[in-house]
Amino acid sequence: MKTIDELLSEGVAGKRVFVRADLNVPLDGTTITDDGRIRAVLPTVKALADAGARVIVASHLGRPKGAPDPVFSLAPAAARLGELLGTDVGFAEDTVGESATSTVSALADGQVAVVENLRFNPGETSKDDAERAAFADRLAGLADVYVGDGFGAVHRKHASVFDLPKRLPHYAGYLITTEVGVLRKLTEDVRRPYVVALGGAKVSDKLAVIDQLLGKADRLLIGGGMAYTFLKAKGYEVGRSLLQEDQIPAVQEYIERAEKTGVELVLPVDALVAADFPDLKTKAPAHPTTVAADAIPADQEGLDIGPETRKLYASKLADAATVFWNGPMGVFEHPDYAEGTKAVAQALLDAPGFTVVGGGDSAAAVRTLGFDEQAFGHISTGGGASLEYLEGKTLPGLAALED
Repeated sequence: MKTIDELLSEGVAGKRVFVRADLNVPLDGTTITDDGRIRAVLPTVKALADAGARVIVASHLGRPKGAPDPVFSLAPAAARLGELLGTDVGFAEDTVGESATSTVSALADGQVAVVENLRFNPGETSKDDAERAAFADRLAGLADVYVGDGFGAVHRKHASVFDLPKRLPHYAGYLITTEVGVLRKLTEDVRRPYVVALGGAKVSDKLAVIDQLLGKADRLLIGGGMAYTFLKAKGYEVGRSLLQEDQIPAVQEYIERAEKTGVELVLPVDALVAADFPDLKTKAPAHPTTVAADAIPADQEGLDIGPETRKLYASKLADAATVFWNGPMGVFEHPDYAEGTKAVAQALLDAPGFTVVGGGDSAAAVRTLGFDEQAFGHISTGGGASLEYLEGKTLPGLAALED
């Protein structure tokens, strides 16, 4: 795929450059609680603006129903982008209507504008090729060149990700080239031992990547809500813990495959449990107790890995030459259940090899728990995209840029 450096060498002064970013940041009302994804696109936007391009930044935010919804407005993200760039950033109150047209027309060389949430138009996410194409045609009318830099969306066959690049000269931005380079280190010529830590709520979200990793990783560490389906598959009582009964046969098969292929599949040996899910708003003390993983009371639910599991997982990461971590080990948003996730993050920092935090809640946890982002080898901006890449899937947004 052509890169932004090639575009810059060709010259962009005076050209309208459409940057498909990922500004899908978490909001508390209109307050951004984590601006990591905005910071991630800064190098691309700044390089284009410094070179004299007229930069049009577009993104989705949340899941509106194909119509304008002020709850999902990109206005706070546009304001934050301006703060980080140290310059005024224009904002169009629609995506392809009068406001977008006039805002883009008013751009001078080196200026930046953000258009409103792409998903306010049903054509963005439509399964109908013709409807998506029609929206992509209107987006193409705003620009001369396309730069894809929204890695968190490249696994989606959406108009701005898949259809629009076909209508304009297209290039990969700095974030996408970095993300792809990192993922290749996890799939090609991997340095060993290769250790993967997987957490999060649902085992069903991770089955496909586990299937691939059973032939590539040396160790798989399982935590989070998904761990209880693994524990149940081994015949343990898991009480009221998060459980996907329908996934137990698949999990049992993976446990057997791991034994046959020599992949070390490591499960929790203890857990923090409580009778009730914690209050994440007030963060009132939860008073959990620690029990062995095979002795969770029937009226309790597991909410974090326990102290012995933290030590075990740290020891399994201690000699890792390559680490990929996706998914928290527990309900890290509450201080009483953050220690498991914190322990895995610290073990990644202590590991001697190349460490990758695979986006989504893992990246949010790193920032929320106060870790230095620069200390990790790489923090991805796209959890779902990273997982699908590791699953071996063709990602529509990358395929469009390679075309």
